[in-house]
Amino acid sequence: MNACWQLLIVWALAAAMMSLGWRWQRSRANAGIVDVLWAAGVGGSAVLLAITGSGTPWARLLLAVLGGLWGSRLAVHLWRRVRGEPEDGRYQNLRAHWHGSQWKFFAFFQFQALLIVLFALPFVAVARNPHLSGWWLSAAAAIWLLSVIGEAIADAQLAGFRNNPANKGRTCREGLWRYSRHPNYFFEWLHWFAYVCLVVGSPIAWLAWSGPLVMYVFLRWISGVPYTEAQALRSRGDDYRDYQRSTPTLIPWFPKRTER
Repeated sequence: MNACWQLLIVWALAAAMMSLGWRWQRSRANAGIVDVLWAAGVGGSAVLLAITGSGTPWARLLLAVLGGLWGSRLAVHLWRRVRGEPEDGRYQNLRAHWHGSQWKFFAFFQFQALLIVLFALPFVAVARNPHLSGWWLSAAAAIWLLSVIGEAIADAQLAGFRNNPANKGRTCREGLWRYSRHPNYFFEWLHWFAYVCLVVGSPIAWLAWSGPLVMYVFLRWISGVPYTEAQALRSRGDDYRDYQRSTPTLIPWFPKRTER
């Protein structure tokens, strides 16, 4: 199938899914569902493009397994938070800023559908790769395994910290969170290099670099770190400012000693 048709199908399915998600948040006043659907949509696009691609079966099989499992794990993790907690502070602020405008929320959800297409571009290159060496296949699997396990550990450490009532108003500095303010984002970004390995030999291999590049830009400067840290400063104040001074933003490293 032509790549343009593949991406058009991905967009149509994503737009329909986000429309249903918008209706869900409208009735429950919880826009966090958009994150769940984004993860599920990107993972689902990997499976769809693997099925409809024309490349070597091994590359397509690994794309479906790695992309599908990554998206499923992240979507389930996010769904547990959305289902069991009030609306995330980021979306509460958007709701207040937009005065509850549902048309703006609808546009926001549809923008996320377009982002699913954008993040599906590396999968197009993998699905059209005519050959793949065993070495690059192994490298992709190793990067994927490291990143998914690392992200799962970071998520579990933060969830355990937040579930302890004694930690209310405090910043998590345990485990991986001692070395990075956003270890979950770091491993999320690292995950996209697995698909760079899977496109070696593809005539459109350059397309796969859009994954780590675009993800880093979004996480570091647009929708990840800025919004998350703004909410953390509102809720934790000086404790989080001290954390910012001592701990690297994204890429893990040893914390600095600071005097309060």
